[in-house]
Parts: sequence; C-alpha cells; structure tokens
Amino acid sequence: MPPRGTSETVAQVIRSRRAIRHYRPDPVPAPLLRELIGLALEAPSSYNLQARSVVAVTGATGLRALTEATGGQPHPQEAPVMLVFVAESAAWTEGRDDVWETARGRGAWTEAFADGTPGSVRAFYEDLRARGLEREYAVKDAMLAAAFLMIAAEAAGLGTSPMNGWDEAAVKRAIGITDRPDLHIALLVPLGYPAEVRLHPGRRAPELTSFHNTYGRQAPGPATGSTRLRHLQGR
Repeated sequence: MPPRGTSETVAQVIRSRRAIRHYRPDPVPAPLLRELIGLALEAPSSYNLQARSVVAVTGATGLRALTEATGGQPHPQEAPVMLVFVAESAAWTEGRDDVWETARGRGAWTEAFADGTPGSVRAFYEDLRARGLEREYAVKDAMLAAAFLMIAAEAAGLGTSPMNGWDEAAVKRAIGITDRPDLHIALLVPLGYPAEVRLHPGRRAPELTSFHNTYGRQAPGPATGSTRLRHLQGR
C-alpha cells in the first residue's frame, strides 16, 4: 500500500473514493487482501466485542451465487473478490475471554475494568435483546468495518462499492450460514481494480446537512463560498 501519514493524504483518499460498478479481472494479491481485511477489522466496535466478521469470496461458485443473490448486478460478475460483512448478533453470549485478556495484557484496560466488562456486556446486551435492538448493534459494528475497508482499498489503488439490493437468505446460502439465525448480512463490498472512472457526483451544501447542537440549527457564521464549492465538488 502507498505510504500514509498526513491528514491531507487521508482527506484526498476519502474525497477520491467512488462507488465502482465495473472491474478488471486482475486478481487482488493475497497479501494485499489480507492487509485490507486486517485494516477493516481495526474498526471500533461496541465494548470491543468485535461482533462482525468478513468473508472473502473469490471462487467461481461463490461469485456466481452472489451474482444470483444480487439479481445479476455486474459487481460480483466482474470483481475478483466479493467481501461479505457479517453481523454477529449473539456474539455477547459466546466466550470473549480472548478480548478481555488481550486488552488486559496490553495495558489498554485496567484490571478492574477488564474484570467488570463481561458483566457489563451481558447487562447491556440483555437490555438490547429485550428492546429488539440486538441485530441493529451488530450491524452497526459491521458497517464500521466496511467503511474502514473501503477507505483502505482506495488508498491501495483498488475500487469498491457498498452494495445493497441483495437477498439475505441467498447471500447466507452462498457463504454457508443458512443454519445461523444469529448471523446477519450487513453489507456486500466488491473489491478489485477499477475498469471505469467515476466522477464525483457532488454533495449537498453543508448548511443543508451539517448542524450545530440541534438538528436544523446552523453553526455560527455563514459557510464561505470556497468551502461550499469544495464540498460540492468533493475536492
């Protein structure tokens, strides 16, 4: 991957990312794929529970199944890799001792915090389950990982596209989790070298979508013309 470091580089990467629909057949090198997935999994998650996983589909059979699951969209027909972001809504009921012990061993969590976390996690997620929000929180964690992946891929010269419009049951069949009601499909992301150049379609003016303290309230002072123009042009 290219060197990173300055905030300007990060800003350029974010602004240059586009949703790519068409891909060259060139394979993504395995070491690069592993690095990108590793960066995706650096994303934050609730209680550091890491209730999300990534399935990298590269085989012809899996890609055909995902093509059918997405109604014949071009992405899985052309991209050499399809990444399926899986949300694990019951992760809090499983053993996560490795999470607590790793944080404790690194000195990231105090002994008291690490000791108290399992009980806190259970109380928090039992409340979510009672309110029907268990799946939602896992999907949020998976979406954060997907966002990290898309930015990292752009920095590496690869294209991605956050895909909607798929049959969840068919996607679950494609990756072998039809018998797991606790696992949910958060997002599909094709990954590969772009076969097209997509122009920035622009973004709405910040005064329409960015507010201060309360929704709909503008921040003190009008946005300058140059700021607004850069926002609209994505530069």
